[in-house]
Amino acid sequence: MSFVFQSIDHVQLAAPKGSESRARTFYGEILGFTEVEKPELLKKRGGVWFAFGSYQIHIGIEEPFAPAKKAHPAFQIKNLDALKAHLSKSDVSFVVDIDLPGADRIYVHDPFGNRIEILEWVS
Repeated sequence: MSFVFQSIDHVQLAAPKGSESRARTFYGEILGFTEVEKPELLKKRGGVWFAFGSYQIHIGIEEPFAPAKKAHPAFQIKNLDALKAHLSKSDVSFVVDIDLPGADRIYVHDPFGNRIEILEWVS
């Protein structure tokens, strides 16, 4: 083939209209992602963008809104136990999952009900 996929540029999750403040609290303050300024032409659509490392998460406004219950991004983390303690202190519930060999992982839902997997590979 004459083309090559290089990486994932961003993942987009949907949120209801007017939810930018809640997205900033969850993705920015709780998860610690950095907010990225949206291009001027796209600001009128609403939503908010975040980044960590070389990855971006775009929270886009969708009406009518329906959360992603099965489809989800999976974030690899270092020190999952520290994140679990941080989530507990922030009153964010999560579900521990032991079904993936070689990984400690949890599932959490953002304030809009979107499913997010967070995992740490163990040796």
